[in-house]
Formats: sequence, structure tokens, C-alpha cells
Amino acid sequence: MLRRLLALLVPIAFLITASLAVPLGAVTAQRQTQEMYVDRLNDAGRFASLGSTALRTGRVEGLRGELERYEDLYGARVAVVDPSGRPVLASSPDAARAARGQEEAHRALGGFRPAPPTAVWPWSTEDLVIAEPIGRDSGVEGAVLISAPTGELRERILGSWALLGALSMVPLGVLSAVAWPLSRWVLRPVRRLDEATAAISEGDLSVRADRVGGPPELRRLAASFNAMVDAVERALHRQRAFVSDASHQLRNPLASLRLAVENLEPHVSGEEARQAHADAVEEAKAMHRLLNSLTAATRMESFRASEPVELDEVLATRLTRWRALAEVEGIGLETRVPEGLRALAPPGGLGSVLDELMSNAIRLSGGGRIRLSASAGDGEADAGADGDRGDGARGKGSVVLHVADDGTGLTPEERQKALQRFWRGPRHQNVEGTGLGLAICADLVESSGGSLRLLPGLPRPDGGFGLDVEVRLPKA
Repeated sequence: MLRRLLALLVPIAFLITASLAVPLGAVTAQRQTQEMYVDRLNDAGRFASLGSTALRTGRVEGLRGELERYEDLYGARVAVVDPSGRPVLASSPDAARAARGQEEAHRALGGFRPAPPTAVWPWSTEDLVIAEPIGRDSGVEGAVLISAPTGELRERILGSWALLGALSMVPLGVLSAVAWPLSRWVLRPVRRLDEATAAISEGDLSVRADRVGGPPELRRLAASFNAMVDAVERALHRQRAFVSDASHQLRNPLASLRLAVENLEPHVSGEEARQAHADAVEEAKAMHRLLNSLTAATRMESFRASEPVELDEVLATRLTRWRALAEVEGIGLETRVPEGLRALAPPGGLGSVLDELMSNAIRLSGGGRIRLSASAGDGEADAGADGDRGDGARGKGSVVLHVADDGTGLTPEERQKALQRFWRGPRHQNVEGTGLGLAICADLVESSGGSLRLLPGLPRPDGGFGLDVEVRLPKA
């Protein structure tokens, strides 16, 4: 962030300095050009005065000597032309040739002094041409042309520009030097606020933003941020305390109620009464399971951050139990998990998520086969909708797990609703469960930066597909 701010401030400082230096350089070039123009214009006026006398009297030798000495001294070529534009006197043959056809000479012979040049730029190689009429109005007898080389003038302008550029570097250097500590002072609270938000997003609500240093606006922002985190932390603590207290207060009365209902069994007679008693016992058990699920959900949400785990180690501690549970239900369990996969486990543990998914597949699928597969995001094949099609993990940097079965599955509409809390499929209303398992698993996976999706699973013998739960986790 500091480098980005400096990359923004330094060019702005350069543009501000350039916006001041460029017009000043142009003014400098114009001023020096005007100085040279005025000097040569005065010389042209003196030569015009001498030329008027020389042309009337015919004594031109003295004037020719003046023109030659002038060219030797200043390097400027001088020529005197008659009203037809023909050179009659010149400081050198080059001056006579240069005077022929000059536009400035025609304007001067018409009684007009050519407009002064705006500026001579260092990249321009043309001479500075000055024309002065001899005589005025209808009495123009000729004109004096001075063609002055501008090499020395261009060198002076370049020198002035170099000095101006060197002086411009002083404020630019000062601005650049001040921008570094100023940017650090401004961005230090922003950086610390960013670190605090990152820690809080991982679940650490004990972190607070630093309110020391920086502009007053950022200090107030840090104070408001800390107040907001305090309020959120208090609210979470109150929520968890309420759930904990409620579960503690409800557990004993609920257990007593269940025991009392079960103890009524010897005193119940009649088929309808025994059925009502069985329903009451089952409802008490369902309430007890729901209370346990709510307590577990609150406990899971209290976990703070993800942690890297070896997928092999997680499966090694659970595969035996899963196979035993599947055998009891007459279900075959197949695994396709390569070695060496590491992923960021959701808060609460990847094992808990897989336990819930395998439990759902064993209890609720109604199929005869379950496949647990995993792959890295490098195009390795994993379970697809047809059981044979390779559907490689999309994109690098992820680990994809599939718990797929060939059971009754869910319709597309049911798959969209199945991740909602307390939702249960129409075929599973009388099966033990609370409808919280998948929703809690999805929340845990998303909290670690992953995703959980429900897809068509393995093909059934009678047509159709079972259910495939895809868990995508960041690669550790």
C-alpha cells in the first residue's frame, strides 16, 4: 500500500513541478530571444541610417567596411538591397546570396517592419532574420537585412533550461523525501486496521486496531472499529452464554420428562394409548437430539481459524468405523484417495464434516454403494455424475472431496433447499435427524474458504443418480 501511494504521489509532484518549470522555460527562451532581437534591431537601424546617406551620395565604401567588420565581429551576415530587392552592398558574397528573395526584405521595402519572433527554441537551426527599411512610407530607398546565427543563443537557452531543471529537482526531491514519512504516518493505522480485520475474519475477536498515530480521522475510525468489535464480541458472548444456559436448564427437565414418559409404559393399556405413548417417547427423543444439535452448532461456531491437515491421517482414524457402520446397513464403501494431500481443515475439524456426510449417506441414501474420493486441483480424476466420468478439480490450489452414493438421491429443487437449516426431505421425515447436519457442514467449510455443493451421485441400477456431496477446500 505504501509503494502504491508513493507511486501516486511522486508522479503528481513531478507533474506539478513540470507545470511550473515548462512555462518558466518558455518565458526564459522568449526573453533571451527578445534581447538578441532588440540588439540586432538597433544595429539594423544604425545601418539603415548609414545606408540612406551612402545611397544618396554614392559613397558606399565606408559602409561596406562597416558591414564586413560587423560580420567578422558577430558572425551575422548583413546586406543592403535597393527597392527592387537586388543587393547593392553586402558583408560577404554569402550575405548577398542570402538576401535574394527574402520575404522579410519585401515587407521592409513596403515600409513595414517584420514582426519580431516569438522565441528561438534549442532544436531550431534557422537564423534570426531582421529587416529594417531605409527611409519611411513612400520614401523607402531600400532595406537592410541582418541574418544572425542563433547557435550561441540556443546554447544560452539550453544552459538556462539546465539550471532551471536542476533547481526544479530541489522541490521535487524535497516532496519525494517528505512523501515517504508522510505516507508511512498516514498508512500505519490503515495497515494495522487491515491486520485487525484479517484476524477478526479468522475468528479472533480479541484483536483491536491501534488508535495511536496517524491523522485524526483514521484515529476516530480505529476507535469506531474497536467499539464495533466490542459490541459484536459482547453479542456473541451473550448468544453463546444464552445457548449454554438454555441447554443446561432444559437438559435436566427434558431428561426427567423423557424418563417420566417412558415410566408410564406399564400403566398404558389399549392399542391407541400404547401408540400415543410411543409417539410421546419418540418426540421426547427428537427434542433431546435437537437440543444436542443446537449446542453442537454453537460450539462449532466458536472455533476461530482453519488449520492444515493431512487427509491421509484424517481418514486413517475414521475409515474402520465407517466401514463397520456401512456393513451393518449392507452398504459397500469404496475409497479413492491419493496420498500426500494437504488441505485447510474447517474450524471444528475436517473429520467432523466427513463424519456427518458419511452418516447421512449410510442412514439416508437407501443405496448399496458409497464412494469417497479426493483429488488435487491439477486435473486428476474424481467421481463424476456417472461414476466413471473424470471431473477434475477446477483450478489450482484446491483439494476436492466427494462423498457419492447410488441411493434415491435428491431432485434439483431438493438439492437447492437441503443446505438450509432444519430442512428435511419428504422421504426422511420419519428417519432420525434434525435437518441441521448439512447446513452446519456447509457453514464450516465456507468459513475455511471452501465450498460445499450437492450434485448428482453414482448411477442407480434402476436408472437415475444418487447424491454426491462435493467439498472443495483450499490446498494447504
